[in-house]
Amino acid sequence: MSERQVSVSKFISHPPEKIFDLLCSPAGHVKIDGSGSVKNVIKGPERLSLGSKFRMYMKIGVPYKMSSVVKEFDEGKLIAWAHFGGHRWRYELEPADGGTDVTETFDWSYSLVPKAIELGGYPKKHPANMKCTLDRIEEILDSKG
Repeated sequence: MSERQVSVSKFISHPPEKIFDLLCSPAGHVKIDGSGSVKNVIKGPERLSLGSKFRMYMKIGVPYKMSSVVKEFDEGKLIAWAHFGGHRWRYELEPADGGTDVTETFDWSYSLVPKAIELGGYPKKHPANMKCTLDRIEEILDSKG
């Protein structure tokens, strides 16, 4: 693991394919986002795959638009996307007894300006939001039955 990664993991009592379907939906990102910054889908496929491009309305202080591309993809196991800055959001799913171990990683080792990410304090801010995201994934799937 790179020094420029932070991860949060959680056991979720749902099968990997259900979790992965939610992660592969740009509309799902709006629902699961624990940071409160993802507001709506502008454009993108219904289901993401390797190389998929999608665009979202975002807000951190001020509203803006963000385009991302799926950079890593292994059906049911791994999905990661990045935007123009290069850093990645990655989800890894590992089947476990009675559910799935889900790990979300913020990886700025690919960033064009990693020092800016660090100076902005994002590596320290993101784990709390990532925990909220994983909790929301579980809540959404629990509510679906």
